[in-house]
Amino acid sequence: MKSAMKGAFLPGNSTTVLQEVPVPSPGHGEVLLRMKASTICGSDIRCIYHEHLGKGPEGYQGVVAGHEPSGQIVQAGPGCRRFGVGDRVIVYHISGCGLCNDCRRGYMISCTSAQYRRAYGWQRDGGMAEYLLAEEKDLIHLPAELTYADGAQVACGFGTVYEGLEKIGISGNHAVLITGLGPVGLATGALCRKLGAQKIIGIDVVKERMQLALDLKLCDEVLESGPDNVAEVRRLTGGMGVERAVDCSANDQARATAIRATRRWGRIVFLGEGGRVEFNPSPDIIHDQKTIYGSWVTSTWLMEELVERLVRWNLHPADLVTHRFSLDNVDQAYTLMASGKCGKVAVCFDEEL
Repeated sequence: MKSAMKGAFLPGNSTTVLQEVPVPSPGHGEVLLRMKASTICGSDIRCIYHEHLGKGPEGYQGVVAGHEPSGQIVQAGPGCRRFGVGDRVIVYHISGCGLCNDCRRGYMISCTSAQYRRAYGWQRDGGMAEYLLAEEKDLIHLPAELTYADGAQVACGFGTVYEGLEKIGISGNHAVLITGLGPVGLATGALCRKLGAQKIIGIDVVKERMQLALDLKLCDEVLESGPDNVAEVRRLTGGMGVERAVDCSANDQARATAIRATRRWGRIVFLGEGGRVEFNPSPDIIHDQKTIYGSWVTSTWLMEELVERLVRWNLHPADLVTHRFSLDNVDQAYTLMASGKCGKVAVCFDEEL
């Protein structure tokens, strides 16, 4: 095992820096992963790459970037009880205390311990390096039927979507509106398709992502964002509106469209982080008996369920990856992801490159 490795850091000025750092050794209950794929999340671009928005324990702590990692165990520390050397794994991207109520439910994203809650790539070293030190409790088995690039997108991308869709329920009875066709919106289309949605309508402003949604058959109709979107969605749904809407944009107008293009008794879930929204409670929500859900990432148990479903459905999140880069070209990867003119961008190693 080599003693040093390269890792990517984000200074917060829309650049990346590659530095040599020591290869860590696993302690009790920890494993060392050889990284295979690490995808870039829009939150990294918004909150770290362009500028460091988080404060205090929630802020970026100058660690190796990347919170969507997948790899293979090359060393296992003492006390590991489930995983060992050679196992293929996905990393749930927030390491919680493991003892608070939220952690016991599997929602380490909501861990209440200010001391022990640390996100990979934000407060502890992440996946944009040759190796990653992870806690065994944060690992999910990656079946042989899925690639590492599939696995890298499970926790923060497809898992976030699956959690939200489980809250609102998707079936063959439903037409679904997706506002925002970035990687999370594209994942929404892919999962809604497998869950049986009768019609899927997408809205975005980026031509490349709109075309990708059509090329991959993730949406039946794609609309360019504009002031007439509510009327257009109603026209496509017999004047009624959709039964379900999923906002992946965090844009105030898109969120308002998601609410107003949903029919009576419909359900809306907000997945996109940040931003604002303005609506009129009585006509937009109360009188039409609509429900708005908020959904933040996912849990370890639902993530394991999703992995099983991906195999059953023969659904590969890696199909959303439009560009792969080596770690040496990580700067190009972040630049492209920041442009928005792409699907998912991955930094890959070994057989995944």
